[in-house]
Amino acid sequence: MRHGFKGRRFARSASHRSAMLANLAVSLIEHEQIVTTLPKAKDLRPIVEKLVTLGKRGDLHARRQVIAQIGNDNVVKRLFETIAPRYATRNGGYLRIIKAGFRHGDNAAMAVIEFVDRDTSAKGAADRARVEAEAETAEAA
Repeated sequence: MRHGFKGRRFARSASHRSAMLANLAVSLIEHEQIVTTLPKAKDLRPIVEKLVTLGKRGDLHARRQVIAQIGNDNVVKRLFETIAPRYATRNGGYLRIIKAGFRHGDNAAMAVIEFVDRDTSAKGAADRARVEAEAETAEAA
């Protein structure tokens, strides 16, 4: 019996699991909406909600705690300057999970996890900026 064991293992080691959830958190904060499996989305929600709460606190110690957990300075900056002020008056419930059918390859339950009041133009913005920058360097060369 697994009484008292919180969270899922996902058939991964502890370090692999924490790295996977940190990468999912980075992607979610960067794009404000991602598609993943339903169990991963359910395990990701409390992690990101705690990060947003730290972002709302806004002090140096909170920023260092977030950096220690996800390890991406650009995403931490976005969290503290864009996302956290958006939810300044909201007491929790920053994310929603929407079931999105089943994956064709292995019939895994899929879900969309997104911020409640998300910026629709944020999805794919980093990728578009990267492609434009590459095009400009190719023209200059």
